[in-house]
Amino acid sequence: MAVRTVEHKRLSALGQKLEDFKQLVKLRLSLTVVFSSVMAYLIAAPGTSSVLAIVILALGGFMVTAAANILNEVLEKDYDRLMKRTADRPLAAGRMKVSDAVLLAGVLTLLGITALAFFNPWTAFFGMLALVSYAFLYTPLKRVSPIAVVVGAFPGALPTLIGAAAAEGYISALGFMLFGIQFFWQFPHFWSIAWLGREDYEKAGYKMLPGPEGKKEKQTGLQAFVYALFLLPMSVLLKTQGFAGTTAFLVILSLSICFAFLGWRLYHNNDRKSALHLMFFSFVYIPFVLGTLLIDQL
Repeated sequence: MAVRTVEHKRLSALGQKLEDFKQLVKLRLSLTVVFSSVMAYLIAAPGTSSVLAIVILALGGFMVTAAANILNEVLEKDYDRLMKRTADRPLAAGRMKVSDAVLLAGVLTLLGITALAFFNPWTAFFGMLALVSYAFLYTPLKRVSPIAVVVGAFPGALPTLIGAAAAEGYISALGFMLFGIQFFWQFPHFWSIAWLGREDYEKAGYKMLPGPEGKKEKQTGLQAFVYALFLLPMSVLLKTQGFAGTTAFLVILSLSICFAFLGWRLYHNNDRKSALHLMFFSFVYIPFVLGTLLIDQL
């Protein structure tokens, strides 16, 4: 019985450490970033990609993203304690030392940038740019001004540019197109989440919603709609620049119109249901768009 109890405690401790690691690196977010980068790589190099290259890109992208997320949580640990959804993060809850987290971030940064440098200097440069701008520009700006969302959209869109550069060896028009799509997508995506969690953000002093006091929710819906509209000309450019066939263009354009409509509905209705619909659609928009482009290249 005593042996079983000790073994159970060990397993429980291991389970907690794994859960803490998942929270520390924001596992789902990190995997989403890796997905975007790998998909961009496959789109830019149809039929010529190797399994080894994909693995290196995925590991490098994951480690750099994980490092950026760790540094984000190090800088925000005192504010995370104030929000319900982040209060149980390992640093905020005191289950992990800041020094250990910073050391882990440093190791992951070194390994991740080295892996990205395997492709070319551009991938390493953009990987480091994404990490620095996310951790040291976007993170502190969140408590200063809603401009943080614009600043954060740049490192958020860089994974697609990194993936395309890894495949092509240079900064191409396709890379910029994929970057632009992910850049404009982030605004309705993030603002739907911020609309839903606005009370939590306010507790921590984050100034994430645009617009004047008393009209922030309404203004958030309007800006989500406006930024989603930019995805329409981006869809057209994919076609006119030869990066998408007619069927792929129509699919992506339809998705973009639906996305913009949901942004408009959030502005018009200004309610939780509309924000949820916009948020859930944003989760599938990027995978569907990238998946459509990849299938179109085959």
